[in-house]
Amino acid sequence: MLIAGGFGVGKTTTVGAISEIAPLTTEAEMTTAGIGVDDPGVRSAKTTTTVAMDFGCVTIDRSLKLYLFGTPGQTRFGFMWDDLARGALGALVVVDSARLDDCFPAIDFFERAGLPFVVGVNAFDGRLALELGEIRWALTIGDHVPLVQFDARDRLSVRDALLVVLDRALDRATRDRQA
Repeated sequence: MLIAGGFGVGKTTTVGAISEIAPLTTEAEMTTAGIGVDDPGVRSAKTTTTVAMDFGCVTIDRSLKLYLFGTPGQTRFGFMWDDLARGALGALVVVDSARLDDCFPAIDFFERAGLPFVVGVNAFDGRLALELGEIRWALTIGDHVPLVQFDARDRLSVRDALLVVLDRALDRATRDRQA
């Protein structure tokens, strides 16, 4: 399962909150070379960035263990997404409601790839800059795409968001098998 989205939206935090193992991260210190390229937003104190991927895992039940792959959020690392998506069940597209423009590339990617995805709006400090209905409208995502609010720091909240992705993936697998 992929955890994707724009730069600084909480992908690494999401993987870390739910993973049963110490997550593998490829965080590197942001440098002056990234000024004007990597913008985590005015509210952020972010000093590191994912330069390859994050990896974690979570057991759903005795028969199902999910491997989580967090994508890098910057456009310059977009070439990696095809490889990370190969064989994925689905994706959670993490969104910062104050920076919706940053999530369009991820939504576009999964729409083109035909991979089941859910848009998860990360409630920074428990708040959203916009209501969920306004976010759906602004992102122009149809009602067939689940839109959930979650807190990337909270294990149970992340679990609930991932279960929605898993449900979408299972629905698709059932439809494909019946076809």
